[in-house]
Order: sequence, then C-alpha cells, then structure tokens
Amino acid sequence: MTTSSFTRRSLCAAAVSVATIVALPSLSWADDPIRIVVPYPPGGPLDVTARAIAEEARADLGNIIVENKPGAGGNIGVEYVSKQKPDGKIFVMGALATHAVNPNLFSKIPYDPIKDFTPLTLVAQTPNVLVITPEFSQKTGIKDLKGLIDYAKKNPDALNYASGGNGSAGHMSGELLKTSSGLKIMHIPFKGAAAAQMSVLSGQCDLIFDNLASSAANIKAGKLIPLAVTTQFRAPELPNVPTMAEAGVPGFDISTWYAFFGPANMDKSVQDKLNKALVKAIKSQAMAVRFEKMGAVSKPGTSADLDAFVKAELAKYKKIVEASGAKVD
Repeated sequence: MTTSSFTRRSLCAAAVSVATIVALPSLSWADDPIRIVVPYPPGGPLDVTARAIAEEARADLGNIIVENKPGAGGNIGVEYVSKQKPDGKIFVMGALATHAVNPNLFSKIPYDPIKDFTPLTLVAQTPNVLVITPEFSQKTGIKDLKGLIDYAKKNPDALNYASGGNGSAGHMSGELLKTSSGLKIMHIPFKGAAAAQMSVLSGQCDLIFDNLASSAANIKAGKLIPLAVTTQFRAPELPNVPTMAEAGVPGFDISTWYAFFGPANMDKSVQDKLNKALVKAIKSQAMAVRFEKMGAVSKPGTSADLDAFVKAELAKYKKIVEASGAKVD
C-alpha cells in the first residue's frame, strides 16, 4: 500500500467517523432536551401537573424542560408551539381554554385548534368549584348557591367574579351561571388561577369558579367556602358539596381539562412514541397520588381519542359562548 493510498483511506475513515458523530444528536432524544410549553404562569394546576409528568417521563424521553409562555388567555404559548418543527422536541400542555373556548371566544385567534396541532394524549379533567370567603358570606348573608342567585337578582351589577383569564373554565362557568339564571355579574379576568384566587381571598373580588386543584387547600383551611361544583357529579373530595344542577341550575356541566399537543404534521412514529411515554407517566403511581390530591380524574388515552374529544368540546363551547354573548377582541 502506498503512502498516498493509506492517507486517502485514513481521511475517508475519519470523515465517516465525523459524519457519524454529527448525525447522532438527530437519532437520540436523550441528547437534546424536550421542551414542554405551559401557556400559563408558574404555580397553576397545569404548570404543576406538566412538571410532575415531565419528571415521570424522563426515564423514557430523556431530559425534559418545562417553559412557561403565558399571555392572551393561553393563546401566546399555544401559537408559539404551533409554529415549531414537528420533530417531537417540543409540545404544549393545552387546555379547555386554548383548544375549545378561545377559538369561539376571540374574534381573531392565531392558530387553528385542530389543523395546527398533532394530538398526543388527554391528561386529566378537574371539576371547578364555586367559592366565596367567610367574610363575604358574613357581609352578604350568602350561604349557598340559592342565596347567591337571590342576592344577585336583588342587586344587579353589584357582584363580580374572578377567573384565571378569558376563556378559562372559570370564565365559562360564570357566563353559564349568568345566562342560566338571568344574572348581571361582572367578570374580572386575571393572568392565571393563582392571581384570581388571591383577588377573592383579599376581598378584591367577590367570588370565583376555581379549579378544585387550586382551591382545595384553602377550602380545607376554612379560608374559602364551597357552594357548588360545576360537574354533573359531586367531587369525591367534597362529598357534601352539591353540584350546580343539584343546587338549582339544571344542565350545568363544566370541567377543566388539559392535554398534550405537538405541532401539526408530526411523524406517526414520533407521535406514537410520545403518546406511549406520556400515557405511561400519567398512569404512574406518583401521578395517581397527585391527581387524587388535586381532585382530578386521570384521562390518558390514544391520540385519536383526544382528537375526537377536542372536536366535541369545540362544538359544546360554541353554544355556550354564543348564548352568553361573550367576546374578546
């Protein structure tokens, strides 16, 4: 073998090695972190749940980072993910607001909840609970839902209710109560559930349809009084608290739900891998304990299940939004 032949072969071998090294990152998710975007501020139920699931899924998916991109009722973070590459390295914890309510509530929305996303899996559903403070109850004499409705009818425009943002389950619950009972109550949206609940605890706002996960601790501590839950069935954590229907508003059924979505056009193999890992994490014993404490019902399933669910929710909330006349420009 001549020196030049040896040199050429060595260079070729080196080139193959370099090419192999360069190609490795695209073959292994463990080399680059996966990003889960939460379109709401830190500390809320979605944020806490996303971080817990990320911890459970790391064994199968490698390093996972949770990023908060709040704003515009969740629209900013969701739109951001819709414009990313569908390579499995980024997906969003969407919710009732972002994928069922906002498309009906906002005059213009920067994404299509169906066409711009790849459904991965539903995560969980949580009832909301209508709460007031003991101080507010003492001042107004309101002790139950009937008392609240009577007071609001006798004092139109005197009350207000807080929510975690336009399009949230709390917002829709308030609007449904108003249209169902003929009430005039002002809506005051905040940037997240934590800020909304604090406004009620501080006396800034009168009442809130709060996520049970957010309000459970303060209900237990006696800082909030539960009047009714928004689902068709009573929450196991609040067995003595009636449903809205039982308390006098027939047909009332609203729950907060959250799910994982990737950008549109994700390869089926990547979609299936993410679904498998996320469903496994959601079904873990650690998450079962968390969901129980939150009053949430675990709902992992197939990507097709989530697609059908979102389409049904879009149709449901189109009717609620239209009946309420609520609109955000």
